[in-house]
Amino acid sequence: MRRLFQAGVAACALALTTGASQAAETIKIGVILPYSGQFAETATQIDNGIKLYMQKHGDSVAGRKIEIIRKDVGGINPPVAKRLAEELIVRDKIDVLAGFVLTPNAITACGVSAEAKKLMVIMNAATSIITEKSPYCTRTSFTLPMVTETLGAWAAKNGIKKAYTMASDYAPGHDAEQGFIRAFKAGGGEIVGSVRMAVANPDFSAYVQRAKDLDPQAIFVFVPAGAQPAAFGKALAERGLNAAKTRVLGTGELTEEAALHQMGDAAAGIITAWNYDHNHKSKMNGEFVAAYRKIAKDENPNFLSVGGYDGMHVIYEAIKKTKGKLGGEELIAAVKGMKWESPRGPMMIDPETRDAVETIYIRRVDKVGGKLANVEIDKVPDVKDPVKAAMKKQ
Repeated sequence: MRRLFQAGVAACALALTTGASQAAETIKIGVILPYSGQFAETATQIDNGIKLYMQKHGDSVAGRKIEIIRKDVGGINPPVAKRLAEELIVRDKIDVLAGFVLTPNAITACGVSAEAKKLMVIMNAATSIITEKSPYCTRTSFTLPMVTETLGAWAAKNGIKKAYTMASDYAPGHDAEQGFIRAFKAGGGEIVGSVRMAVANPDFSAYVQRAKDLDPQAIFVFVPAGAQPAAFGKALAERGLNAAKTRVLGTGELTEEAALHQMGDAAAGIITAWNYDHNHKSKMNGEFVAAYRKIAKDENPNFLSVGGYDGMHVIYEAIKKTKGKLGGEELIAAVKGMKWESPRGPMMIDPETRDAVETIYIRRVDKVGGKLANVEIDKVPDVKDPVKAAMKKQ
């Protein structure tokens, strides 16, 4: 497979020189997502965002048809992600790699992107380090430290002095936890304890009970999107953790709609930091939500779907800028510094890090019209990845 891949990369490079025939060719985008398994709902949201963008903006760019080739990675499986990325490049002759819900899969695919010199657009995976693994890699979601450092600083400024942290034990969980701790401590807060939980854990009751027994002023929580937030929410409700007494803080996955349904009134008062919610008030988002509900059987979009939607925007606009040239160098140059208005608000791709720069919203779960919802209570604009910013200062 390795020899086949290397030979295919060489063939792809040669094909890029055939300018006259290239104009009539289809532009192929290879999308790698977990279409099956416990993370399948995350793939559905991103895929719906992709479909919605193409429905609104058409299936042609720079006079050439866009074709999406979908591959199912099944879950956290880096070897399969690598193989699929190689097959997409060598066999399917794709021009752009995209998708990637999960960090381990994204990191291994970045190696393929770097070797093949293919633009790779990460639509979710949020560990800070990913974009450093390929100079042709960009991200339209966020990094977890962007979210959790914003939340940690906000918590320290708003009367929370002692906190306990709970995070899933893999790279994104570590990123999220350390981001919160850094900013919370910098603001004068104290961490009274921490626990790391199995990534695929189906029952959080023991972890929640341990946190409740310690009786901290606040608990910071990170679990990955998919089935985990609802399972964690169920444990909060079953263990009777009172958000009015013990402040529950987290990233946006914790209070997605499915998790709120599981928690019921126990979710009231939970505070999260996040980059998008379907309740965000703007004309563009109102139109986006209405259009999304039409293609998703009345379900609302979430941060995953807007990541897929904006990922397609970056791909389309980059191809327009290069006038259909698909080399990795040309496309990534077109991506750097790109600015646009998203359903989530103003967006930019940092020209130095190739990461998203965006607004992070502080939300509290309240009842709106008799239903639990994330209500924006504060916001921090133009947030960059703080990990890379700190490295730049060193």
